[in-house]
Amino acid sequence: MKVQSASKSGAIYAVLAYSAWGLFPIYWKFLTQVPAVELVCHRIIWSMLLLMGLLVAQRRISEFLQLWKSPASIASLLLTTTLIAGNWCIYIYGVNTGHIVETSLGYYINPLVTVLLGSVILREKLSFPKKIAVLLAAIAVFNFIWNFGQVPWIAIALAFSFALYGLFRKLIKVTPIVGLTVETLLATPIALLYIGYGAATGTGSFGSSLQVNLLLIGCGIVTAFPLLWFNNAAKRLQLSTLGFFQYLAPSLQLLIGVALYREPFTAIHAVTFGLIWSAIAIYSIASLKTT
Repeated sequence: MKVQSASKSGAIYAVLAYSAWGLFPIYWKFLTQVPAVELVCHRIIWSMLLLMGLLVAQRRISEFLQLWKSPASIASLLLTTTLIAGNWCIYIYGVNTGHIVETSLGYYINPLVTVLLGSVILREKLSFPKKIAVLLAAIAVFNFIWNFGQVPWIAIALAFSFALYGLFRKLIKVTPIVGLTVETLLATPIALLYIGYGAATGTGSFGSSLQVNLLLIGCGIVTAFPLLWFNNAAKRLQLSTLGFFQYLAPSLQLLIGVALYREPFTAIHAVTFGLIWSAIAIYSIASLKTT
């Protein structure tokens, strides 16, 4: 009975997390006047304050302080900080420049890139169906390049930056909330300098209006809570089950991009996404058979 209850609550947490990530484009569209780098800086600062508050509430400050005694762990988290900050910046830039469809492509590709990195870097054995899935994803990207004459750099950068982030976080022995708090804290000095410069020169967005101020402060909430929901889901669900929920986010992003913001979805897009969806289906079935 307890297992069934945990699975049910885990599914609810997973839906909350991935739905929030899928609906993010709507939030960022309210802040199109704010440069992507400035938005990321606010996201870092307000997330850090919220996460520090949560650590205090959970009485985990000692765990947080202990981590700072390991220079190797801090150096590794500095690398993951760079990766996740870059990912956030590229994502917000993509959304606010009318490339929501391409950002969704990036997050569809991401799990397959993760599989590829696991095979190449961690020497994890890649089954034949998963090799086919990775190949289909590569064909999809080449189809996009061949027909549009341009590299979908936003999608590729999002997929690889988040996959590398996940890979390194897997290798660092630190709990999710403590690691995320340290990451945001490491990036906070640079974020404060950037925001401070904007305030001093009058080029910053904070203070321009009450709505903008509240939305910028809200960056901390929309960043931290989906991650906490995800962590709760990961504790309660099998990895293979959680894997199915991850496609909810890019699916919502794709729907929002096409239906709400009228971004183009041509026959070429259909072929590209069709190949990706086929790859995902093969990958998911292969994962189920090995669990």
